Amino acid sequence: MARRKRPEEHDNHERWLVSYADFITLLFAFFVVMYALSTVNEGKYRILSDSMSSAFRNVPVNSASPLPPAVTLPIQVIQKPAAAAKAQEAVKQKQREKMSNVAKDILEVMAPLIEQGKVRVIETSRGVTIEINDSILFSPGQALLQPALVKAMGAIADVLAPTDFPITIEGHTDNVPIKTAQFPSNWELSAVRATTVLRLFADSGVAAERLTAIGFADTRPVEPNLLADGRARNRRVTILIDSAVPEKGKEVDLQATPTAEKKPLPAAESRPSTPQ
Repeated sequence: MARRKRPEEHDNHERWLVSYADFITLLFAFFVVMYALSTVNEGKYRILSDSMSSAFRNVPVNSASPLPPAVTLPIQVIQKPAAAAKAQEAVKQKQREKMSNVAKDILEVMAPLIEQGKVRVIETSRGVTIEINDSILFSPGQALLQPALVKAMGAIADVLAPTDFPITIEGHTDNVPIKTAQFPSNWELSAVRATTVLRLFADSGVAAERLTAIGFADTRPVEPNLLADGRARNRRVTILIDSAVPEKGKEVDLQATPTAEKKPLPAAESRPSTPQ
């Protein structure tokens, strides 16, 4: 008995339609996403969500659903660094003008002593420095103001009293040592002379919180101490009028700062005591 031949299967040439349909669907989804990302809007986001659901899940879009109202975000105004720098520069310029006026007033009240070479007024970017030779302020080895200079120092105090600049008064001596009951060294002499000028300023109306007195002895000479002229130049009282406003300090938290690794202290060595 002859076998029945199987009918030959024809090739399905329409399989490419499935891949093509998938490609078109993905391409459609890609352009929808790109369009949605081009603008940020709550309503368009809802449309995108409904379109994606309709394309991939065959869920009908509910076009009657109301769209949420657009959300308006507050806009924070940030000051530009250039504007802040410009405002800071304006404040500095105003401070410089005030300091220049102070320097002019001091030049007027100290003009006779400036002509004699006993007083120098120096204006810098930081402020004004008044350098006064101590030969016209104090007697040798003493810290009491000469009566003739009390009025001149009071005139300087009258110029400084209405201002708000910090004032530092420095006392300086030459390298010739002093050893008296009142002043055991040049440190005490320079400090008391600076304090004497400070007290006169405070009594003349300058706010005490703006005043500082420092004694440097012979540690900061402006001329060599080899000759008498150099030593006379170094014996001086300097008044610094600072244009910079001191910043408020901030306490440092001990726990916020990294602590150094503690190392054991070396054991003390036993040494024979020697006479000093």
